[in-house]
Amino acid sequence: MIRSITVTQLLKLKNNKTAFLIRLLVKAGANVKVIMTPASCEFITPLTLSTLSKNPVLIDFVKDKTGSWNNHVELGLWAHALVIAPASANTIAKMANGLCDNLLLATYLSARCNVYIAPAMDLDMYKHPATIENLKRLRSFGNSIINPGFGELASGLNGEGRMAEPEQIFDYLSKALSANLPFAGKKVLVTAGPTYEAIDPVRFIGNHSSAKMGFAIAEEFADKGAEVTLVCGPNALKIANSNIHRIDITSAEELFDASVKAFKSVNIAVLSAAVADYKPAKIADQKIKKATGTKSIDLIPTKDTLEHLGKLKRSNQLLIGFALETENEKENAKSKIKKKNLDLIVLNSLNDKGAGFKTDTNKITIFDKYNKSIKFELKSKVEVAKDIVNEVRKIIESPSNLSSKKKRL
Repeated sequence: MIRSITVTQLLKLKNNKTAFLIRLLVKAGANVKVIMTPASCEFITPLTLSTLSKNPVLIDFVKDKTGSWNNHVELGLWAHALVIAPASANTIAKMANGLCDNLLLATYLSARCNVYIAPAMDLDMYKHPATIENLKRLRSFGNSIINPGFGELASGLNGEGRMAEPEQIFDYLSKALSANLPFAGKKVLVTAGPTYEAIDPVRFIGNHSSAKMGFAIAEEFADKGAEVTLVCGPNALKIANSNIHRIDITSAEELFDASVKAFKSVNIAVLSAAVADYKPAKIADQKIKKATGTKSIDLIPTKDTLEHLGKLKRSNQLLIGFALETENEKENAKSKIKKKNLDLIVLNSLNDKGAGFKTDTNKITIFDKYNKSIKFELKSKVEVAKDIVNEVRKIIESPSNLSSKKKRL
């Protein structure tokens, strides 16, 4: 899906098909900015497209009477993809010949990202030698042409020239943009959040995990092209990326079962969930009354999901664990790497201000199985997720892995 990567769009619009395309992109999590030519405003209102894209529509070089302007250079650098849909014969001709008389064309000439062009015009215009030559020239520039469909045209004729359907453009973009991402074709398991171990139908043993760190990791992997399975304990968060398959669980036992099942088919597993180490030996059928209830609860260990996956791990899989410590942090983290057969372990300490549960920030140190470590400063959990995913990427792209006959991933 388009939201399996971090993508922004610039669109030139003039019909309702593009409104549906914007809806699809926004629904998939894309950040959409719309550029309209003055002529396109005759086909659909800027207000409609601004509402759909959730961003102001850009039309002219000058924004308002104060003299502030829409910087086409910044727009061209900002976008990860420029989609021109529909692209008229006039716009295609101007693009092919470097003309620059409106904001759209100026942004096109400034763009460093991939450009996708969806032609829309009458049959004879589309088949005219000039248009054919212009499209050929645009292809030679490295632009991608999304071929038009066959059907009834504005003139009343039937033939080729209709802009491709929004779903077709969306699918084209999804495949084209995802193919170049570092984790395209990779499957990733991420665990997140707490587990709740029931005492009775009302009470449980749990912890303060918000699941924010695990969700950020899942989103980052998905943004980089991975197909992500997110196994998560109780939380109030929502996923933004449609390429994340969410599995909600409650207990450590449920997390164990879901993770073991998913692990069979993934390339990478990152277990960031804060799993309870113990659970009640017996769960009461009814609420335990204060007056008659026991003053102690017998506990038994829960299954160690990370250790079990370490035993199941194949040579073409990577396993990353988390260590939340309060004392002897480094020693405890290093011992877990060997004991649980990990490739990386992410250490965060409750002794570090701004790290741990119920915060939007974290401070981590990453250790590998060779005892090398990288310490990071306090950052938002979104930025921390990027650091973690980047370290995984380094392992995948290391020369030893790329040249090995038993390629790791």
